Amino acid sequence: MTAAQTRLADTIDMFYGAGDKTSEGAMAAHAYKRAVDDLDTGIGRELDAPYRTTVMEPLGKMNAYFPVVNEHITKRGKKVRLLCWLLDYDSARSRMNKLIAKPSEDPTKLPKAQQEHDDAKEVFDMLNEQLIAELPQLLDLRVPYFDPSFEAMIRMQCKFAEEGYEKMSGVQRYFDDSVRDDYASGQLDSQVEAVLQEMRELSICGGS
Repeated sequence: MTAAQTRLADTIDMFYGAGDKTSEGAMAAHAYKRAVDDLDTGIGRELDAPYRTTVMEPLGKMNAYFPVVNEHITKRGKKVRLLCWLLDYDSARSRMNKLIAKPSEDPTKLPKAQQEHDDAKEVFDMLNEQLIAELPQLLDLRVPYFDPSFEAMIRMQCKFAEEGYEKMSGVQRYFDDSVRDDYASGQLDSQVEAVLQEMRELSICGGS
């Protein structure tokens, strides 16, 4: 947020500073830029390290688990496909042997397929039981895991907002009393909208 505010403050300061630097608008723009710079170099950087430690790093650690979980799910899916193929093969071989009532040309194929089936089923059962048991636990633990991070994020945002309000309050003194009164009464929004409407009516903006 401070990066966007800094760019905005620079633009406003250049815009108003291009004219009379002693005007009310120029002084207010400069005060706003100074307040934003103070926020960025002060409270913004002060909160940067704890924000990374308490919010971003825990989030990254949690996200790191899910590729491993997805890998196990994918591996289980491969075992399912292998099991289905082997079961079909086993059934087909069995029916064929009964129909033709003679030994298979390669008697080792069926025992080999059965062994592969048993091995695949063993791996599948292990992965499936692990996912069934642990995946709900992983999902349930997300909330208590993120509780401290969420609380820390809210506290830091409150701190930033408080500091920002204090800094921006100092900018108000550069505005005329009537501007503050108009803002408090809601008339300032109407004035801004009226100016915007005048801009819309200009030919360069597509007005008639």
